[in-house]
Amino acid sequence: MTTQDTTTQRTPTAPVTPAGSTPPASAAPAAGTAPYAPEHSPRLAWAELAPDVYKAMVRLDAAARRGVDPTLLELVKIRASQLNHCAFCLDMHTKDALAAGESVERIVQLGAWEESRHFYTEREIAAIELTEAVTVLTDGFVPDEVYERAARHFEEADLVQLIASITMINAWNRFAVTCRMVPGHYRPGGHK
Repeated sequence: MTTQDTTTQRTPTAPVTPAGSTPPASAAPAAGTAPYAPEHSPRLAWAELAPDVYKAMVRLDAAARRGVDPTLLELVKIRASQLNHCAFCLDMHTKDALAAGESVERIVQLGAWEESRHFYTEREIAAIELTEAVTVLTDGFVPDEVYERAARHFEEADLVQLIASITMINAWNRFAVTCRMVPGHYRPGGHK
């Protein structure tokens, strides 16, 4: 997550579709049914109110993802955003993953990856496990076995970059969830 769009309001009766396309007939409510729920309003336009913080986050995010495989990075960002219930970042990173050629199957199965391990490489699984451990710190630490599995698949410098990327998406999630950023308006590639 590295962009904020709080100015555009979506009509409550039609989902947002990529520019230049039309929603499928099945996307709109059937005649005689209630429209979609109204779009919520953001609480704060934090990037505008704290531009130095936002710019620092953008720079740190760019430094964190340096050298991290882009496909793996999107999987990590999607999984952390699922765990944090960040609809804004889920919207952004699923769209970016799809635009980069990621399969719908792998994105959909990410929420149940433990039962869908065959969709991912062992390296990706190690990164997803590490993402969960870093994101959900309810036990107060990252378990040794999770860290050790990740360390078997990543060189130390790469592992630090991965940890930094996981930390960054968690920070973005917290800003987006707290400020109630509105999903649905992001266009793929808009944050790079």
